[in-house]
Amino acid sequence: MLIDIHVHACRPRHPGLSRPNGSRYPTPDELLKMMDDAHIDRAVVMCVVSPEWRYTIVAPEEVIGICREHPDRLIPFCSLDPRYLTNDTRANFRPLLRAYKEMGCKGVGEYIPNLPFDDPLNMNFFAQVEEVGLPLTFHIAPQIGSYYGCFDEVGLPRLEKVLAAFPGLVFLAHSQPFWAEIGTDVIQNGSRVPYPRGPVKPGRVVELMRRYPNLYGDLSAGSGFNAISRDPEFGCAFMEEFQDRLCWGTDIANVPQELPIVDYFEKLRAGRLISEEAYEKITWRNADRVLGLGLQS
Repeated sequence: MLIDIHVHACRPRHPGLSRPNGSRYPTPDELLKMMDDAHIDRAVVMCVVSPEWRYTIVAPEEVIGICREHPDRLIPFCSLDPRYLTNDTRANFRPLLRAYKEMGCKGVGEYIPNLPFDDPLNMNFFAQVEEVGLPLTFHIAPQIGSYYGCFDEVGLPRLEKVLAAFPGLVFLAHSQPFWAEIGTDVIQNGSRVPYPRGPVKPGRVVELMRRYPNLYGDLSAGSGFNAISRDPEFGCAFMEEFQDRLCWGTDIANVPQELPIVDYFEKLRAGRLISEEAYEKITWRNADRVLGLGLQS
């Protein structure tokens, strides 16, 4: 079985709501076709609600509606912006989070407000997500302005503060500024935007995952794929060590889109480069457990 921890879809949009390069999210039918072609059994559909994502909004109600039409294939996440309701640290998101959970949402994401990761607005929201009992998928940005995602400096000090403050909240880590820090080379060059290449000397991602059991890795997109494939020997050792806290994914977000992680995991299994136990956990068992899907006997 393959459970994709991170995809995007929306109802058909006006062409003017596409990105400037013409790319766009797939429709539900297009997403299912891409999943079929890649032999993906189920996928988690993300929301996009923060204003930093400038082209189209994908609200929880739309994601829930799409997933209800394909309950055996698609799994809804909800999301909220911490500036919603009252735009202050007293905003009460609990009723909304509980309602979305009752409507079938299995997590929160993709969480992308371009605020400091440990901004009081974020901290208020994270506390309530922890209380309601949903995991949260986040995107990190390298700066405030011109990016979407929670801002953190090189070394991820704000993320560490958040992980320590909310030990009961499962954080699914995503994006290039996060995965670039799997190695120490970003400390040397100070940039986390280009994909690092070559051998990996374990960096902050490894340190934080060893220290905080509530930090999980979302392996989707070029960022996650690059992190585990740029140094195959290291990548396999990393997946073995953290086999209980890594989730396979693609980040399908365009039509068309190449999905190199699909073939890569087939090669890993065929070549017995990671254990069968690690393969099963990463490709579906961890997602099943964290999301409470109840697929395991």
